[in-house]
Amino acid sequence: MSENSTQKWPAGAATGIGSMPGGDAREAAKTVTGSLEAFPYLSELPARGPGADMIGRTIGMLVEVYAHVEPSGWRISDRPGRDTRRARAWLGEDLDALEEFTQGYEGPLKVSAVGPWTLAASLELRNGEAALSDPGACRDLAASLAEGLRGHLADVRRRVPGAQVVLQLDEPSLTAVLQGRVKSASGYRTHRAVDRAVVEGALRDLVGVAEGGPVIVHSCAPGVPFGLLRRAGAAGISFDFALLTEREEEAIGEAVEGGTALFAGVVPGVDGRLSDPAGSVMGVRTLWRRLGLTPGILAESVVVTPSCGLAGASPAYARSALAHCVRAARSLADNPE
Repeated sequence: MSENSTQKWPAGAATGIGSMPGGDAREAAKTVTGSLEAFPYLSELPARGPGADMIGRTIGMLVEVYAHVEPSGWRISDRPGRDTRRARAWLGEDLDALEEFTQGYEGPLKVSAVGPWTLAASLELRNGEAALSDPGACRDLAASLAEGLRGHLADVRRRVPGAQVVLQLDEPSLTAVLQGRVKSASGYRTHRAVDRAVVEGALRDLVGVAEGGPVIVHSCAPGVPFGLLRRAGAAGISFDFALLTEREEEAIGEAVEGGTALFAGVVPGVDGRLSDPAGSVMGVRTLWRRLGLTPGILAESVVVTPSCGLAGASPAYARSALAHCVRAARSLADNPE
């Protein structure tokens, strides 16, 4: 791997995306750390309600920017209210549970927050329009997020001193932002596409917050901008493998050759029959051959994950899916050809 990837997970690794089913923080932490012994993560439990969802959790991390829940979604407020306090309390509960189940742990540990562009597309200004409609609001939001993430990462490192913290930025709306497909409040028009250089610059600034630790950008939407994310400094790009098209293949090959890891979502995120582990990663092997990439770097270049979060799965399936990811990753490492 090249230097810019700051590789901090073992070859043949597997991890999860973020959300888990149910509302019990200890149960989720126990499942995640038990299933993913080599690459656990701090889970989100959106079933608890607003503030436990990925947008709400990230709003709870912001510094000097507050929001509350309206029927239409999260909207900026003048001061922290009940919704912000609840988001912070749930994050604290999740961190307490993670700390309990990672005593003595040493190795990669993934935490996630919504990236600046999905946040700007999801958070409403006081007039009800998305923050995305106001370039100044976008800049303020990104600066507040950077400050909040610095504090959050420091807290995680304090709680789990042996962890090499990996930051994941969730950007499911990124492609819509780049293509001008984010709807206005009325729904009759869309917000103008944001310039790619502006998008890339804001993401690069957020990558800098990790102070040399690896930053992964996750999107389970179609049309992931692999080239832009690589240039922004992402050490890894997390995506739903089933949504790839031939259009992305050249950019994927360039990303891998440049040292960017692929977090390949190959295991379904909702209940269903799981194929054999080797079958789950057959598409990854096929892509590798088609791109002419060296089989020897496959296991260190690919981390196996579910296709997206597991909030919509049953607890039993979520456990099975994570264990299946581990076995599939091992099969990639054992037989890269």
